[in-house]
Amino acid sequence: MQTVTKLIAGNWKMNGLAADLVEVEALSSALASEKAACRVALCPPATLIDRMRRAAGDDIEIGGQDCRSEAQGAFTGGVSGAMLRDAGASLVILGHSERRQEFAESDRLVSRKVDAALEAGLEPIVCVGETLEERDADRAVEVVRGQVMNSLPSTLAGRAFAVAYEPVWAIGTGRTPTLEQIEEVHRAVRAAILERLGLGAATAPILYGGSVKPDNAREILSIAEVGGALVGGASLKAKDFLGIVRAV
Repeated sequence: MQTVTKLIAGNWKMNGLAADLVEVEALSSALASEKAACRVALCPPATLIDRMRRAAGDDIEIGGQDCRSEAQGAFTGGVSGAMLRDAGASLVILGHSERRQEFAESDRLVSRKVDAALEAGLEPIVCVGETLEERDADRAVEVVRGQVMNSLPSTLAGRAFAVAYEPVWAIGTGRTPTLEQIEEVHRAVRAAILERLGLGAATAPILYGGSVKPDNAREILSIAEVGGALVGGASLKAKDFLGIVRAV
C-alpha cells in the first residue's frame, strides 16, 4: 500500500504584517528542536512571502494563496506563479471557496491556474467543497466529485499536488461535519482523483479544512484518506498551529 505523506498547511488569508513574523520564528524554533511527522507549510499574503521564507528556516515550506492563470501581462494587481516562485514560494492554494464565491472562479479557471502553477514550478493545493444548501440537499459528494474532475487538469498526472476538502459552511464558523461525513467525502475525492489521473496519484494528500483546531485535529487526522489539514485562523499563532502539527 502506497504511503501518503501528511501535509499541514496554514492559510493566513488577508492577515499578517511584518510584526507577525515573530509567530513564524517561534514555530520554526519549535520545529527545529522536535522533528515533525509531516510536512509543514504556511501560505501568507504575497506581501510577506519573501520575509516569511527567510524567517521560516528549513522546516517550513512557504506557499501563495492564489495566482493568475497567465504567466505575465496587463493584469493590475495580479500575481503570477513565476512571481510567487521568485519570492520564495514552493506551493500555492488554488480554487479556495472564498475565491470561487467572491471572484466567481469556475472549475475551468481553477484548472488553468493549476497548469500555470505547474509551469512555474509550484505545487498546487486545489480546494473543493460544498455549500450548506448542497449539503442539506444530500449533494455533497456529487458536487465535490464534479469539482475534482473538472478542476484537476491531466497535466497533474505524475506531479506533486494536494486536494483540500473544505465544506464551505464549516470555514471559520466553528462548525465541522461529523467524522463519518468527512470520511465519506474524502473517500469520494480519492476515487475521483484516481479516475481522473490514474494510480500515480494515489499518494497525493487530501487535506481537510474547515475550523481545524488543536482540540479536534487528532480525531480528524486519524480518519481514512485524511492526509493532512488546511488550517485557517489557528495557523496565525505558533502555539495553536504547532498543536495541530503535533496531532499527526
